[in-house]
Amino acid sequence: MSAVAAEYTADEMMAVAAARRLTDSNVCFVGIGLPSVAANLARHTHAPGCTLIYESGTIGAKPVELPLSIGDGELADTAVAVVSVPEIFGYWLQGGRIDVGFLGAAQIDRHGNLNSTVIGDYDAPSVRLPGGGGAPEIALGVRDVFVMLRHSPRAFVERLDFTTSVGDNLRVVITDLGILERRDGELTLVAVHPGLAVEDVRAATGWDLRVDDDVSETEPPGGDELTALRALRTKGRE
Repeated sequence: MSAVAAEYTADEMMAVAAARRLTDSNVCFVGIGLPSVAANLARHTHAPGCTLIYESGTIGAKPVELPLSIGDGELADTAVAVVSVPEIFGYWLQGGRIDVGFLGAAQIDRHGNLNSTVIGDYDAPSVRLPGGGGAPEIALGVRDVFVMLRHSPRAFVERLDFTTSVGDNLRVVITDLGILERRDGELTLVAVHPGLAVEDVRAATGWDLRVDDDVSETEPPGGDELTALRALRTKGRE
């Protein structure tokens, strides 16, 4: 890896950290936003063989620009195949053919359960969120769930207001502060990002966070990673 760039954003650190966990052999269910950035960065750097699947039915998409939505035409134009949404879920996901799935949420608890339905009481919520969509099926259908989420006490809560997706298959949570892995059924801090300390992560967590005995510091984004990431974001849109 080349020399580390002097500056990078928290979102770039999250995208790079997530991309590093993908391999050439992964079949990955991708969401729009940071998960799409991470998955495409992996494909453009160390994991060109990673197969990206989007919920709209595109298999093996290789977008040059980051898609604006799952319905972005470039996903279909660059895909190996385009199938129906029922086939994506019924044959590919439920058939065990997708090993990594990215999910986001408004809330997460210590066990990795996710809420993307409501904040507050279900019948009279303070905020009604977009809902589960395909997330509950993805959470159970893939081997490894990756979550990308900004770290705050509002998001990392002792008790969810609603359980949208269960955390049984959650493997890693990548935040703007560090990296947590699910160990013995509970999220455990395993790494903090450069310039941050364990106490920063504890302070942003709504429960007594379990911390690994040997917490590491995340390797900063390398120059090659940042170059690839920024080219992917801006190509064709200058």
